[in-house]
Amino acid sequence: MTSSKNYGLIYLKKWVNPAYDTSTMKMRVPLGILLLCLSFLQAQQTPKAIADSLFQLGNYAKAINYYAKVGTAKAEHQIARAYQAMGNLEKAISQYQRIIKKDSTAIPPQFELGKLYDKTKDYEAAKNLFTGLTKRGTDNPEFYFYLGKSLQRTLGSNKAVNAYKKAVALDSTHLRSIYALGRIYLRKEQPSNAFEIIDIGLTSAPNDVALLNLKALNHFNLGDYQEAAIFFQRLIELKETKPFVWKKLGYSHTQTGEYEGAKKAYKALEEIPNQEGDAYFGLGEVFLKEQQLDSAEIYMKKAIEERRYVFDKEYRNLGRIARLKGDLKEALDYYTKAWQEDTTNQFAHWQVCVLADKYYKDPKTKLNHYETLVSANKNLAPFLKERAQKRIKELKTEIHYTTD
Repeated sequence: MTSSKNYGLIYLKKWVNPAYDTSTMKMRVPLGILLLCLSFLQAQQTPKAIADSLFQLGNYAKAINYYAKVGTAKAEHQIARAYQAMGNLEKAISQYQRIIKKDSTAIPPQFELGKLYDKTKDYEAAKNLFTGLTKRGTDNPEFYFYLGKSLQRTLGSNKAVNAYKKAVALDSTHLRSIYALGRIYLRKEQPSNAFEIIDIGLTSAPNDVALLNLKALNHFNLGDYQEAAIFFQRLIELKETKPFVWKKLGYSHTQTGEYEGAKKAYKALEEIPNQEGDAYFGLGEVFLKEQQLDSAEIYMKKAIEERRYVFDKEYRNLGRIARLKGDLKEALDYYTKAWQEDTTNQFAHWQVCVLADKYYKDPKTKLNHYETLVSANKNLAPFLKERAQKRIKELKTEIHYTTD
């Protein structure tokens, strides 16, 4: 026997869909009625709920329209965020400024506005904003980091150091502040301070490539090439294979006599487009160190062919190779080219004088070279000037007696 409750349910289902089959107890709702129900449900949603949903889906323009209908402080904040997400930074900044004007105690909008100032390189505005935030007694290291960035851009790195230090004091794992301090110490040639702050960062992030790079460069700048090579090699193991890493690794190995490691590094550098010239130059220096003069000469010449700028180093090395081979004329030609490439290089000019002195028999030709060296270099290194003047005096005496 069917209960009155079941009869009511059957009646309702038949009213929704006359095609309802009481024997199978199944209902087939027409699409139109289903859409009508969904529309009804959507109509019951508040503008804020719709705006939030649109924002989450990335439909920022429509989300802004719905947030505008809400009119609350939170909705205005979301409008600013929506403009920023759209890439309309000018409108985002304007919106944030309106919010802060209404409520100067609202910290999240100020923080986000400060980061926007930083992004748009308005460092003076960022400095003023983050100075205010840090004066509120907050212990947020992010505020001090961005203050440091803005101070560094407006007043210089000396003014930024304390802000970065404060960020690290608040959070010893704040890697961006640690990296910023490390770079400042590296540039100011304060290696002990650089090592100290870098090691703090590496304690919590031992594989951070930015910090490992700073540590490698710090060792490199100190001439500690063996340690530098260890850290450059570590960078490569972590897939940080930029050209300068291979180049400095090759140079470090060359300086420590690890010639096979140097060759491997320079061969890897050779595989990177537009780095062939540096690779050939490095290989040439390795072979020169090994006294493989023919190979060194080949790679130095290849470096010249590949490069499109000043070749003074290459020519100096080729001059050195020719000199070691006993070919004074070729050595003189290469050193002359090196000096012509960079006429400010006193030492290249000095080598031209020395080689000309050995190659030419005519004392007047020799004298001309030394006198040109002295007259062309007003700030000639004292020891070079002393040696040149001594040789000039000797040659003048020789010419005097020869002429007489």
